Amino acid sequence: MDHTFAICAYKESPYLEKCIKSLKKQTVESELIMVTHTPSDYLTEMAGKYNIPLYINEGEGGITQDWNFGLKNCKTRYATIAHQDDVYESRYAEMVLGEMRSSREPIIAFTDYGEIRDGRKTTDIRMLKIKRLMMLPLVPKCSRKSKFIRRRVLSMGDPICCPSVCFNLEKVERPVFENHFRSCEDWEAWEKLSKLKGEYIYINKPLMFHRIHEDSETTAIIHDNMRGNENLEMFSKFWPRPIAKLINKFYNKSEESNEL
Repeated sequence: MDHTFAICAYKESPYLEKCIKSLKKQTVESELIMVTHTPSDYLTEMAGKYNIPLYINEGEGGITQDWNFGLKNCKTRYATIAHQDDVYESRYAEMVLGEMRSSREPIIAFTDYGEIRDGRKTTDIRMLKIKRLMMLPLVPKCSRKSKFIRRRVLSMGDPICCPSVCFNLEKVERPVFENHFRSCEDWEAWEKLSKLKGEYIYINKPLMFHRIHEDSETTAIIHDNMRGNENLEMFSKFWPRPIAKLINKFYNKSEESNEL
């Protein structure tokens, strides 16, 4: 096996087992590991039940620290950071790894995605439709090597869902994520990786579902006023400040659809 799912677990999520089961049902087998900064009997029990190695992050805790710790403990060429509340379609690994292995120089591969709201899967949300439109330039295989195209896509926002991303760990330098933002840490990583020579591989099929609920980090961040400031900082990496402010104004409104 040359792919690992690194499950980032926190406290006692009631959805963790659903995430694990979706990874166990993949049509192509991958290594599974679990990492946490909040060890508990519950996490030890879940890891033992499914025979998953559990790694304890005894250093600084936080989202980026846990993601980096997860990737650090992956020994395979390819790796996906699985968030404890999310679930994956059974062909996620098969399709992503198929594209990565057929590429000469893959950097990352990522998929379309849906959301789970009130226990129901959906792909019919305005924000998701907008993100699919943003991704259209990346659909043709001929655009995968283009730094210009990928940076133009990212210059309009972050349409890439972090738990859908598969990393080529032989290509990307670790740690991948900077401990700089609270809400834009993944967007910041994609911007950094977009400068590398190689391929950004987009699979326009919803192969994973991101859960939105009151206790989710996504929901918490949206209620944090810092998000708008962080978005502006990211847009300013691509645009002059006045244009960045204008784009940011419309982008912040589009994110309101994540609220419950």
